[in-house]
Amino acid sequence: MPNTSATPTPLDVLCVGHASYDLVFSIPHHPGADEKMVADSLLGCGGGPAANAAVTVAKLGFSAGFCGYLGNDVYGDCHLQELHSHGVDTRLVVRGGSPTPLSGVLVKPDGQRALINYKGDTKALAADSIDFNGISAKAILFDGHEPRVSLCLLAQIAGDTVPTVLDAGSVHDGTLALMDKIDYLVCSEKFAVQYAGDPMLALTKLAALAPVVVITLGEHGLIWQRGQESGRLSAPPIKAIDTTGAGDAFHGAFSCALAAKMEWRELLRYASAAGAYCCTQMGARPGLPSCEQHQALLANWSPNA
Repeated sequence: MPNTSATPTPLDVLCVGHASYDLVFSIPHHPGADEKMVADSLLGCGGGPAANAAVTVAKLGFSAGFCGYLGNDVYGDCHLQELHSHGVDTRLVVRGGSPTPLSGVLVKPDGQRALINYKGDTKALAADSIDFNGISAKAILFDGHEPRVSLCLLAQIAGDTVPTVLDAGSVHDGTLALMDKIDYLVCSEKFAVQYAGDPMLALTKLAALAPVVVITLGEHGLIWQRGQESGRLSAPPIKAIDTTGAGDAFHGAFSCALAAKMEWRELLRYASAAGAYCCTQMGARPGLPSCEQHQALLANWSPNA
């Protein structure tokens, strides 16, 4: 339902984009053709880049809002209840008769994963689906999966000083539509390779489109360019169990740090610790760090710039 409150609601971070429900199966190895397999464990929880980022924001002690779609089905009900349990503002969630997107995640012992996504007839929301009047935020994160709503919000805040972030996980219509309209383009290595064939080449090309570009490289840390300044940061040394959600945690923490106006290198360190911690736990949503867990990892990590 549209929000019609006349009083601005201050949020630290508003996350706009995709929400799903994840079924995470722990498996001994990748199944072969016609192979039947028994999973070692099964975890059911909410998922989706923007929704996971919103929960990250809330768990790190900041105020978070989520804007996106959930179906009027059992998965949508479970996910909405989960968002509420973390204190995420859900007034900009649209419910409908199309199914809640569902993800089947196969996680192997080395932490690598395979994903199967199902959306049915669920489409991206129309531009006029949500009334953003009455909502304000110190930072806004987009994941590209709701491009029409996102472009509408970007037009509405044009001229404001609110920093905007794009979680560019892969090249698709949504990320291509937003990548040159935001302040911070934060890309996965997958996106960089899809876009330019090589992360370093992508960094140069993307820096011509966005004021700040960050490319995350998993265990190899990240590279970045901000105007004429560039650099890299190593990753925290952790034992990876499941990489699902690591990027979502990184983007949520990155947006928190922007809202808190952290110094640039401390911001990158803050976001990297959140992404790394997520890899040490099974499942994206359970792996999102609390403030205490995040601070503990930060306290024991001295990155190599």
